[in-house]
Amino acid sequence: MKNFLSLIVLLLVVCSCEEDVQFNTPAVQALKDNELWKATEYSASIVGSSLTIEATNGFETVVLRTVSATPGTSFELGINETNKATYSLSADGVSSEYQTGTGIGNGLIEISDDPRETNISEGYISGTFRFNAADDSDELVNFQNGFFYRVPIQALP
Repeated sequence: MKNFLSLIVLLLVVCSCEEDVQFNTPAVQALKDNELWKATEYSASIVGSSLTIEATNGFETVVLRTVSATPGTSFELGINETNKATYSLSADGVSSEYQTGTGIGNGLIEISDDPRETNISEGYISGTFRFNAADDSDELVNFQNGFFYRVPIQALP
């Protein structure tokens, strides 16, 4: 009888456990100054061959721009104005903007060449990013271990 009660208790414990797994597909997130930064809205657009990915969580916005959307390519930041990352913050009437550019900041944007992650004709793109960007006072913001996953490419008129 004791074993039977133990078995019932064990079954109840196992049955009451549930696994609530949530997947973020699509997603844009990174570590901003070693704290998790996660976008709630995101989109990508391709004009000509240039790619722009915009991600925001309501008051913080990250924009990644590259000269091309070709899967499997990497773009170094801090060298020119065509491959660029910006971070802007607007809260409580205060606005700040940080950016990379010619001789400003550094970083890398890589576009995934895995067809399950990036398919321009199907309308989604994935990749990774990291950057250090500066404001007008040379204060830095650091984004590391960033990724954008299956971000939808918006059709432009």
